[in-house]
Amino acid sequence: MPSLKDLRVRITSVKSTQRITSAMKMVAAAKLRRAQEQAEASRPYAERMERMLGSVAASVSDVSSAPPLLAGTGKDDVHLLVIMTTDRGLCGGFNTNIGRWTRQQVRRLVDDGKQVKLLIVGRKGLGLLRAEFGSMIIDTIEDTAKPAPKFETAAAIASRVATMFDDGEFDVCTIVYNRFESALSQIVTPLQLIPFSQGAAEDGDHDDEAAESDGPNVAYDYEPDENEILTELLPRNLSVQVFRAMLESFASEQGARMAAMDNATRNAGDLIDQLTINYNRTRQAFITKELIEIISGAEAL
Repeated sequence: MPSLKDLRVRITSVKSTQRITSAMKMVAAAKLRRAQEQAEASRPYAERMERMLGSVAASVSDVSSAPPLLAGTGKDDVHLLVIMTTDRGLCGGFNTNIGRWTRQQVRRLVDDGKQVKLLIVGRKGLGLLRAEFGSMIIDTIEDTAKPAPKFETAAAIASRVATMFDDGEFDVCTIVYNRFESALSQIVTPLQLIPFSQGAAEDGDHDDEAAESDGPNVAYDYEPDENEILTELLPRNLSVQVFRAMLESFASEQGARMAAMDNATRNAGDLIDQLTINYNRTRQAFITKELIEIISGAEAL
């Protein structure tokens, strides 16, 4: 049985932890609102740009002469997965869900005879995947969301991916991130970046809007021609989609951390109540024992 001192020390320790988790919850809640607004504001632009590029790409008559970011290499032997994780922990199952999806996808690709390369954004992803897929990890990019995601950082990541593609290091690139649904729900979402594929991530989001825009088929003439437009816009779209993934991931991280810290705070409160009851019972037992000893000694005299 623990002593009264041990119980007091444990109660004090848990109370300190509860204050920390409560403060982290409030900080995450404060960041969540702005992060959610930014993530939701980025969706219409990214989705409409994706649909517009899809419309232009559909009008290209000769795919072989199209820009490489659209036409691809004609193969799918080497896959690059860009994994969006966090630099900090204490955010529930955020990173675990990404890691589970990545393991399943890598195993499936390897079973199909494909070569896989991993570019990890966030140091937590390295810890999750290094043991099993260390030989596949080409690099880890850290501190991309301090204090919040920036388009310049997304553009740098997109530029690096584009350079690797130009150098023939992979055939297909997919970015994997947590799409923000609510503070309690984040959905692991893959989005194919190279070659360009409209609606690869969220077909359901496009269905309603596409249905609204359905109408008579219209022929468009482009000036300059489609290939020039695509050559200019496809690299920009790459940066936009990476930035969108960063915003969604950042909002999801804050929501997951707020929920996790709320649960931790409540659990700490329950543990404090239980320890307090044990402390009172132990204290009462010691008092009762001392009274019995005093009474027994008095009777013996």
